[in-house]
Amino acid sequence: MSYSARDSLSATVFGEDVSVLRRTGRLATARWCPSPNYGPRPDGVSISLLVVHSISLPPGKFGGRYIEDFFTNTLNPAQHPYFETIADMRVSAHVLIRRDGSMVQFVSLLDRAWHAGRSCFQGVEECNDYSIGIELEGVDDIPYSPEQYRALAELSAVISLAWPDISSDRITGHCDIAPGRKTDPGPAFEWLHFRTALEEAKSGQHSGEPPNKGAV
Repeated sequence: MSYSARDSLSATVFGEDVSVLRRTGRLATARWCPSPNYGPRPDGVSISLLVVHSISLPPGKFGGRYIEDFFTNTLNPAQHPYFETIADMRVSAHVLIRRDGSMVQFVSLLDRAWHAGRSCFQGVEECNDYSIGIELEGVDDIPYSPEQYRALAELSAVISLAWPDISSDRITGHCDIAPGRKTDPGPAFEWLHFRTALEEAKSGQHSGEPPNKGAV
């Protein structure tokens, strides 16, 4: 299936009705797990940036509910020593992409999630105001899964249809908007692979196969 910006508002793409998504901010293909850590976007600010993050709890461990508990302020600090250091933090992301490619949504895309912190993109500070934050379950130095690349590419294609100001060059990493403070998604994230998959998804030619290392 191919599609273009001209018919984006009436399109159903990768299981998402773009007009419904733009109106509600809710993804039909993601499990809803509402976080209290969000707020309204400033008046007159358009959604124009997508930020890729990574997270694992405990660090380097995958699976379980710990990330969901963290973003919903229910993380039990007694369950791991590391949790004692973060249990009082109040953060969120719009969407988490698990290792198997499944998605969990915490905040409506219309609202301001608390994912970027102090940040700046192309001279404009406070990226939370105008961005959508996508977390990948992972760490900087462990390869992300083919399912995650596919899910991120398809989700990014859908989001860019709903909010056309998010062009391909306005998809960036947390490390790029908070250099020196954040390193995610790290060197393990293959930007070339992702951008190739994104262009294939946008053209409706995504094969579902993981990109080959070094492919152009």
